[in-house]
Amino acid sequence: MAYELYYWDGLQGRGEFVRLALEEAGAEYIDRARQPDGTSTMMRLMRETKGAMRPFAPPFLKDGKVIVSQVANILFYLGPKLGLAPKDEALRHAVNALQLTIADLVAEAHDTHHPISGGLYYEDQKDAAKARSSAFIAERIPKYLGHFAEILQHGEGWLAGGALSYADLSLFQVIEGLNYAFPRAMKGFATDYPALATLRDAVRERPNIARYLGSDRRIPFNESGIFRHYPELDQDAP
Repeated sequence: MAYELYYWDGLQGRGEFVRLALEEAGAEYIDRARQPDGTSTMMRLMRETKGAMRPFAPPFLKDGKVIVSQVANILFYLGPKLGLAPKDEALRHAVNALQLTIADLVAEAHDTHHPISGGLYYEDQKDAAKARSSAFIAERIPKYLGHFAEILQHGEGWLAGGALSYADLSLFQVIEGLNYAFPRAMKGFATDYPALATLRDAVRERPNIARYLGSDRRIPFNESGIFRHYPELDQDAP
């Protein structure tokens, strides 16, 4: 049976981290957001699911009778099935920790344009967003990217040993998102973080990923997603 991925229509968002893993593995899946009545089907399934497997929010993955929610948890579930997680137990948990760190970064990136409340429009919190983005660019981007760069310097080209994992795909997505949202801040990225630039290029050139990126299945970045480009929030990195 094909996997079923549920997420909001028209957004890369957090669902994109799962899509990249499925695409890299060549897995058969149905992207319900791209189907007729995808959102209403998703909302109905969330209402009808009872007990511990009931998702709090999308994305979530349906694999037969199993429903898995939360990006890091979905990828922890899929990784061994798709050949995108180490067989060594300790490394498998290390990859999960990397994915959870990426989730922290994604949350902070989102909060640059919605620092007060996700229930308010961006236009209602622009001053706070400018302050939050300035701190994010000056302090948080270097801290996160420096952490991943340090890990790569002691590896074999990928984050966890000599084989690609789902965390590498997610890091690629974060780098692409930051470049979209903050092009001025990221203009020195390849020079400042050469190991990360090499990883990004290596992921981009993988055959299945390259086909996906060039297809209409890849939803473009836009100003309704996590990574949004508002020129007034972008600035040169210190």
